[in-house]
Amino acid sequence: MRMVDIISRKRDGFELSEEEITWFIQAYSKGDIPDYQASAFAMAVFFQGMTQQEAAALTIEMAGSGDQLDLSAIDGIKVDKHSTGGVGDKTTLILGPLVAALDIPVAKMSGRGLGHTGGTIDKLEAFEGFRTEMDQEEFVHLVNKNKLAVAGQSGNLTPADKKLYSLRDVTGTVNSIPLIASSVMSKKIAAGADAIVLDVKTGSGAFMEHLEEAKKLARAMVDIGNSLNRRTMAVISNMDQPLGYFVGNALEVKEAVDTLRGNGPEDLHELSVTLASHMAVLGGKASDEQEGRRLVENVLNDGTALEKMKQFVKSQGGDSAPVDNPDLFPSAQKQVEVPAADSGYVSRMQAARIGQAAMMLGAGRAAKDDVIDYAAGIELKAKIGDYVAEGETLAVMHVNQDDIKAVSDMIQQAYSFSPSEVEKPELIYDSI
Repeated sequence: MRMVDIISRKRDGFELSEEEITWFIQAYSKGDIPDYQASAFAMAVFFQGMTQQEAAALTIEMAGSGDQLDLSAIDGIKVDKHSTGGVGDKTTLILGPLVAALDIPVAKMSGRGLGHTGGTIDKLEAFEGFRTEMDQEEFVHLVNKNKLAVAGQSGNLTPADKKLYSLRDVTGTVNSIPLIASSVMSKKIAAGADAIVLDVKTGSGAFMEHLEEAKKLARAMVDIGNSLNRRTMAVISNMDQPLGYFVGNALEVKEAVDTLRGNGPEDLHELSVTLASHMAVLGGKASDEQEGRRLVENVLNDGTALEKMKQFVKSQGGDSAPVDNPDLFPSAQKQVEVPAADSGYVSRMQAARIGQAAMMLGAGRAAKDDVIDYAAGIELKAKIGDYVAEGETLAVMHVNQDDIKAVSDMIQQAYSFSPSEVEKPELIYDSI
């Protein structure tokens, strides 16, 4: 085969064969295809798209390009959840214990945060001593024992995807739905799950800002998963404002623990229960979402899920005492109020700016080697639909820094106000 022929066929709108896609990924992984030809291929896909069969072939080939987890020794249907990323999104911290409490195994590979979206691994490390580096044997043992384990992603998971993504990042081809869908699903396939629930975010703090584009991405990922014999469904949720009221590692873990106690904010509770209900269906414990919701609410209300959280943290070397006493979590030296610059009803929030502000306070990384301040973050006092008078507190910065004027300004600029009442936004738009 010749790469120029594959590029030309895709440029002209023809469907590529499984053999052509396999040859491309294998040759590109080995360095036999130069970056300029891979860039041309990505641009051709950007404009012409891919069929479901092409996207599935690309997914399975990228999944097979590196390490793959063999979870066959884990009893039961392994159900994974993936979020496309958002601000204040700590649902994994809640879903893991909730679903494990239903006796459904959750074997999760997670990453660290970069940019304005936080990483699950960083949040879990707010528990002193928590350990995510482990071999596959220990990982499987923990899931069989506790029905829940979270490990850091293998450095050699989907290397072909990493190589292609780094190229897309500098060639203007990131926003290609089939390439995004194949990238996400290749990691899920390599991580060994039997069933996958996707939380596809849309709005000002999401990768997909527009609802219709989010629906297309959700459909593409669901189709890929189902065609590869992984039961897959997607929920499309609102990220026009942060999820919950806290952004930052220890602050988000506290809010997750509150939610497991039944005291969490309404939006975080609702999204967590919805996603967990779908996981219960895919995991074979419920016949439909309604039955799943009833089972999930039961383990929330009787304290089983909270106990599962403590068991999970202890099993991975962490100090679980803060679950019972949240004052033991890392806390910042200062809490600085951010006043409202105007009066009115909050009509809009630029969620990404809130995430960027938290990152500037030390809660996230601008570069991979930046050091996280687990105590740093932002506590929101007003969200869309709330009335705020000029000078009242919009948010509170939890901070160990002195030079925070620019961050305070960024938080203020993230809010827009209306003189008339504003409806609270819809949380869940659709499920696919």
